Amino acid sequence: MKDRLAIIIVALFMTACTTTDEIIIDQKDVNMSGYQQDLAECQAYATQVKTGDKAAKGAASGALVGGLMGAVTGGSSGAVTGAGLGAVGGGAKGVNQGQQSEMQVVKRCLSGRGYRVLN
Repeated sequence: MKDRLAIIIVALFMTACTTTDEIIIDQKDVNMSGYQQDLAECQAYATQVKTGDKAAKGAASGALVGGLMGAVTGGSSGAVTGAGLGAVGGGAKGVNQGQQSEMQVVKRCLSGRGYRVLN
């Protein structure tokens, strides 16, 4: 069971990783030093997204749902396992949602500054 939990944790966190390094802009006629300045400023705005809060809320709701499901299917030991799995899954989902929101903030900010964001 521990091996299965470890595999699930790794898989969830691997799918949750997204960075603003993946933003692609049309570089034609773009002053890249000016772009780097704008990107840094847009990334600073993105830090206002409360990714940690989303992760905590996701973990809490995941633990609750997982615990209830585990209790129904496996009694008290199932509740503990279900709560743990639910917390990990819910937390990873919250992190992923937060990172996606951060990415949207950066892309919208860059678009608002005149850059053509291609992805």
